[in-house]
Amino acid sequence: MVAGNMIGAGVFTTSGFALADLGSRGAVLLAWVLGGVIALCGALSYAALAERIPGNGGEYLFLSRAVHPLAGFLAGWVSLLAGFTAPIAVAAHGLEAYVSAGIGVAIPSGVVGTAAILIAGLSHGIARGPGLRLQNLAVGLKLVAIAVFVVGGGLVLIAGANGDGGGHLASDVLHGVGSPGAVAVTLPAFAVTLVWISFAYSGWNAAVYVAGELEAPETTLPRALVVATVGVTLLYLALNAVFLFAAPIPSLAGKAEIGAIAAEALGGAWIRAALSGIVALGLFTSISAMVMVGPRVYAQMAADGVLPGWLAAASDAPRTAVWLQVSLALAAFFVGGLRDLLLYVGFLLGLSAAATVACLFRGFVRGEGIGPRVPGFPWVPLVFIVLTLGGAGFMLAREPMQGVAGLVTLCAGLVAHRLSSRSAGRRVGSGLE
Repeated sequence: MVAGNMIGAGVFTTSGFALADLGSRGAVLLAWVLGGVIALCGALSYAALAERIPGNGGEYLFLSRAVHPLAGFLAGWVSLLAGFTAPIAVAAHGLEAYVSAGIGVAIPSGVVGTAAILIAGLSHGIARGPGLRLQNLAVGLKLVAIAVFVVGGGLVLIAGANGDGGGHLASDVLHGVGSPGAVAVTLPAFAVTLVWISFAYSGWNAAVYVAGELEAPETTLPRALVVATVGVTLLYLALNAVFLFAAPIPSLAGKAEIGAIAAEALGGAWIRAALSGIVALGLFTSISAMVMVGPRVYAQMAADGVLPGWLAAASDAPRTAVWLQVSLALAAFFVGGLRDLLLYVGFLLGLSAAATVACLFRGFVRGEGIGPRVPGFPWVPLVFIVLTLGGAGFMLAREPMQGVAGLVTLCAGLVAHRLSSRSAGRRVGSGLE
């Protein structure tokens, strides 16, 4: 589930834009390495929090218990809009593009994306078992297909059959990154690139949202988070190395469809069609994972009384919450622009995750003993917090409108919390609870 939630739209679209900003294959790969380190630090920190505060809900649960119910509500509000709804819409847009590229036929806008979201809703709105089985099968097929492409593409590059970059990785890393002057010039662009890449890694915390449904979560959860994060990081590095070295830099820079361009450079139109199928599968499993995980957060919030009670899970699956998620995702899919959604998501999720990891220090200061449970404490959570907030700060300086959108979202969350509290008070006063 963690791997399925991580491998989505970001890895197949981000590197072209990063290459345009950084101008160096090595710098782009370095950003992917650092993004993996950030994700791993976050996974280790979340595993410690989940052990200390068991249950479903992720950031909502942690912040509610460790800080204040309002902080948890705002985290759940961010998850509702930026954590699941917008990323589902982004993945649906990408799925449509790659399906059209794969079959070579223009499909009416909205058909494929709508169908994918509805299928995911049907799968996970029935019961946990069928949805998980479909999810695991799709993830397995996706990982095998990506591995085949990485191995095949790597062999072609090693043989020197395609691309202009083979054998020049070391010089790329040095050029634009190694000299002091270059670092000063490229630091803002590099930091903003990390925000985009962090979106590609988002999902490393997926298992935390359903921790209450796992068997022996104290052992299975840390292992799932760490193993999946490390595995996906290695896969991302290999996949992006093939993407970046398969074709000349000018043909890749600034292109969202970098995977398709690289595939055609490696083996022609049929390879491009095959990779488009792999990407489409990856995007569908990402949609499916988010439709499965997101409603668990809303159901937990409903169980705690901060969202309407009809969203709570009445059986094995939170059906009502699933269909709320489907409805919101479809609305975002039809009204949201891809680039703006990505920036909005990266900014808000970074703030939410950094605030959550900071709960480790609150517990440690109080003498609750949570610090030693995190390997490398306090450096591991500090690395996550500093790098995440640093990237968000640079992005805010370059894209101030996204900061405004984020603040509007948080203010709307405050209003929603106020209305929810008043509604709960009326129910108690009338004897309905």
